[in-house]
Parts: sequence; C-alpha cells; structure tokens
Amino acid sequence: MWTWFYKLASPPYVYGTAAALAPWFLGLAAIAIGYGLVDGLVFAPPDYQQGDAFRIIYVHVPSAWLSLFAYVGMAVAAAIALIWRIKMGHAVAAASAPVGASFTLLALVTGSLWGRPMWGTFWAWDPRLTSELILLFLYVGVMSLRSAFEDPARGDRAAALLALVGLVNVPIIHFSVVWWNSLHQGATVARFGKPTMAPSMLWPLLSMALGFMLFYGAVLCMRLQGEILNRERQARWVAEAIKS
Repeated sequence: MWTWFYKLASPPYVYGTAAALAPWFLGLAAIAIGYGLVDGLVFAPPDYQQGDAFRIIYVHVPSAWLSLFAYVGMAVAAAIALIWRIKMGHAVAAASAPVGASFTLLALVTGSLWGRPMWGTFWAWDPRLTSELILLFLYVGVMSLRSAFEDPARGDRAAALLALVGLVNVPIIHFSVVWWNSLHQGATVARFGKPTMAPSMLWPLLSMALGFMLFYGAVLCMRLQGEILNRERQARWVAEAIKS
C-alpha cells in the first residue's frame, strides 16, 4: 500500500496516470450526463408544486455537491503535501481549485435562477446561499494566495493552509438548513432514511451527479497534466514526454 502511495510523489507517474484516466472519465461522464439530461428534462414528471421549474435541480444540485466535493479533495491534497512533503499534492490542489470554483459559481447562478420564481428574488442572505458564496471566496483566495508569492513553494504552503482552514465552511454549508431558519429547502436525497423524491425524478438526478463527478475527474486530470508540466518544465522527462 505504502509503495503505491509514495508513487504519488513521482511526477512522471502521476502525469501518466492522469493522461490514462482522463479519456475514460470524460467518456463515462458524457454517458451519465446524457442519460440524466434526457431522462430529467424529457421523461421526469413535473413537480406538483414547482411545475417544470424544478428541472433546474439537474444542474444546480450536482453543481452544489461538486463544489463541496472538489473543495474537500483540494484540502486533502493540500494536507498530504504538507504532512508527507509530497509536492504532487500541491499540484493536485492547484489543479482542483479552478474547477471547484467553477462548480461553485454554477451552483450560485442556477440557485439564483431557481430562487427567482420560488422566493420572488434572485438573491437572499440565506445561510445556505451565504455560506456557498463564502466557499467561492475561499476558492478565489486559495488561487490568489498561491500566485501572490514569488517563491512557488511558499505560495503552495500558504494556499494549502488557507484550504485547510476553509474546511470549517463545508459542514456549515451542509447543515445550514438544519441549524438555522432557511429559505432553502432541506435535504431530499442525502438524508437518513428513504429519499423523499420520486424514483422517476431521483434516478436522473443521481446520474447527473455521477456524470458531474466523472467530468470533474476528467478536467482535474487534464489540468493536472498541465500543472505538472509547468512545475517540472526543467526536467528531462518533460522534454521526452513532449516529443512523444
């Protein structure tokens, strides 16, 4: 196990693994998202309260889930880099940050579009919305802090520390609808007991969530390749990889 773990410290190994996984992730993501969109937008019945307006959940909810998943992944990579001194952890964190920020922005935009007919406004300082906005600021802060230092190693360490501190916001986002009075509806899928959604609505949502996760994996692998090439541009294996 530990031999495999320490292979993650090898830039050529990580680069090759990312290059091999990216097309698989992308192909599977296309299948899952294609099924989810067709089933959710065409075959799922209208909601008895929201009508067809509910269908935005097939983009909004997976985006919100991935905004948290990507942040946790970024923080775990940063922790691995700080604890075990594995530089590739910093590379993974740097590659993940813009992708997670994009999912967070998409969740906020689609949530605002959903909120207009449901709440009568595009934005409210609701605990769930506000904490999700803070998550976007954390992503931007991590990316900005990494590029603020002339010494890349210091920038990596500072960004990693901010990513770890920002983890406290993740449970706040998840439990905000439980801890405070919130306009945002409570959990309907990720809850103890049986989900409250009808299977005809739930399955395309789960397919979209899987597709978004696979798409995140594909984009992360592609960005990670570029990040490694930039960080290791003086290494001989990079020149050989570019030629091949």
